[in-house]
Amino acid sequence: MRAELYHRSVIAVLILLLTVPVLATLLYSLSAHWGATILPDDLSLNWYLQLWQDSAFLAAFGRSLAVCLGTLLLSTLIIVPAVFVVFYRFPGLDKLMNALILIPFAVPPVVTSVGLLNIYADGPISITGTPWILVGCYFTIALPFMYRSLANSLTSINVRDLMDAAHLLGASTPVAFLQVILPNLRKGLMASLFLAFSFLLGDFVFANLLAGSHYETLQVYLYNMRQTSGHFTSAIVMSYFLFTLFLTWLTARFSK
Repeated sequence: MRAELYHRSVIAVLILLLTVPVLATLLYSLSAHWGATILPDDLSLNWYLQLWQDSAFLAAFGRSLAVCLGTLLLSTLIIVPAVFVVFYRFPGLDKLMNALILIPFAVPPVVTSVGLLNIYADGPISITGTPWILVGCYFTIALPFMYRSLANSLTSINVRDLMDAAHLLGASTPVAFLQVILPNLRKGLMASLFLAFSFLLGDFVFANLLAGSHYETLQVYLYNMRQTSGHFTSAIVMSYFLFTLFLTWLTARFSK
């Protein structure tokens, strides 16, 4: 009984520590004026109305969505068939892939950005300051999320037996992959896509160093607006947080 009470107390304190800053930011974004009092003088949605009527914010949000969705589309077209080939034809490569997907986390983002700038700043492929370099960079970030999730899904099913059964019924390998294997990967694929999307949408380092104001994304917009009203920036943060929370809920729903 005492141990259970201790565990509940620790969880309650942890939830309180995580919730209080978010609630304080929300309250500050809803306050019209907040002076020397504990609570704001009055509440208003004026900051949110200004935010969602700001064309620069809407453009930055749209750019972030475009880059993230483009990256996830490219990742799906490349990673899903690649994972299938690894597990069906070359299962021994899974250990190598598990080591390769750790590289994006092992190399600091600043080091990666400097290397990409040295390669693509000039020459025949000059794509710095464009969304294309972000898509290519984000692909490497989405790879670990998607590969590991899809690998877990393929491990839970017997890929070779399913493919052999489909071949015996007259299906070719591409048809068997699309109609037999892919439906079994749907939940894992959707969960990995939402997780990667939430992570990519919150990226600042790569977006700021590789594109910056030439292709202003949501996080770069937030950085550029840091000198404006704190109420306004709090509204930006809460809008991003609520959108990410919605994606997290979708991830949990598709993971069931």
